[in-house]
Amino acid sequence: MVSPMVSLDSLQQTRRYSRQIMLPAVDLDGQERLLNSKVLLVGMGGLGCAAAPYLCSGGVGQLTLVDGDTIDLTNLQRQILYTNADIGKFKAQTAAHWLSQQNPDIRIEAICQFADEDLLTELVGRHDLVLDCTDNLVIRQQISDACVQAQTPLISAAAIRFEGQLCCFKNDGSGPCYRCVSRLFGEQQLTCLEAGIFAPVVGLIGVQQALWAMLWLSGAQDLPWHQLRIFDALQSQWQSFSIMKQQNCCCDKAT
Repeated sequence: MVSPMVSLDSLQQTRRYSRQIMLPAVDLDGQERLLNSKVLLVGMGGLGCAAAPYLCSGGVGQLTLVDGDTIDLTNLQRQILYTNADIGKFKAQTAAHWLSQQNPDIRIEAICQFADEDLLTELVGRHDLVLDCTDNLVIRQQISDACVQAQTPLISAAAIRFEGQLCCFKNDGSGPCYRCVSRLFGEQQLTCLEAGIFAPVVGLIGVQQALWAMLWLSGAQDLPWHQLRIFDALQSQWQSFSIMKQQNCCCDKAT
């Protein structure tokens, strides 16, 4: 973690974050760590729309939003930052405007293009943490590869039907990467368009991404690294599985 460079510099700013600052695990130091943190969110669909507002309101100093998609009527059931009036607009740009109104103290960059290998290589190393909020297997793997290369931690999530999935990766050579998970479980390429999604599930999983991000960035709590968490909404149950490095994976070669 980079040493804090920005301090709480006004009474108004201290008041804004006062309910977090009063938590002993956060305190002033933790809030300043958040203010000096840079988070890259790839995908501003349901997961990104759920995670970004809490990162923003909680005082993460810089958010970069990457998504080349535009808003469609079918998105409004679960992508809560958008309204009917936003249909046809870029998701990243619309979300950035909403977030800037929520908290003008933080820096928000909207990149209105789909993530690819070149863009991820350029962006990942400039951030402290990456949130994978996409629903595309190829892009997920490219995000993971870029994070492994830059040794940038990754919080990956997925939500489909009544099911959610979460895992966080250190990407420092000490454990597996997202490709290890997809190889182990033989993950299929499915989207909400093809399989459906129950709206609160994507919200719950996205908020959990934000929770993990802020716990780690503030120094309040370490994360359950390399533990795959699966949520069954119909039973309201979580399951946890330890993930090991897969032989001949790129993260294994990186060490």
